[in-house]
Amino acid sequence: MAIKSVGGVAVQPRHRLSCHCGAVVLELTLPDGIVDPRRCDCSICRRKGAVVASVPLDGLRVLQGQEHLRLYQFNTHTARHHFCGVCGIYTHHQRRSSPHKYGYNVGCLDGINPYLLGDVPVNDGVNHPADRGGAATAAPARQDTG
Repeated sequence: MAIKSVGGVAVQPRHRLSCHCGAVVLELTLPDGIVDPRRCDCSICRRKGAVVASVPLDGLRVLQGQEHLRLYQFNTHTARHHFCGVCGIYTHHQRRSSPHKYGYNVGCLDGINPYLLGDVPVNDGVNHPADRGGAATAAPARQDTG
């Protein structure tokens, strides 16, 4: 699924992404828009709750604030989770399942409201293929109707 517009805001072929305080600014190359947005239920993603999508490693460029980016790794130390050391917002990560890609926080894209995406699939990160030898699956996000 490729998304070229969210809530009337066009996803630019080169779109800026920033943390909450503005100390970290990235530029993403998104010629096809936001491709395959998803959530994950692994231990870190459950806690951060971000909608993510991916770009190739050469599709992300730090424009400002490299010195403010902090790195967090755990478990296999394959994934590299980056966040702003000033405001704490997760901006992107080098993926464990596809180390040749960055996952990025869709909510950090300038002008884009991830709550307007509608239902976003949830990847099974608890049963990660690298841990169990099987494929991770996607399931629709559960909606609270209460």
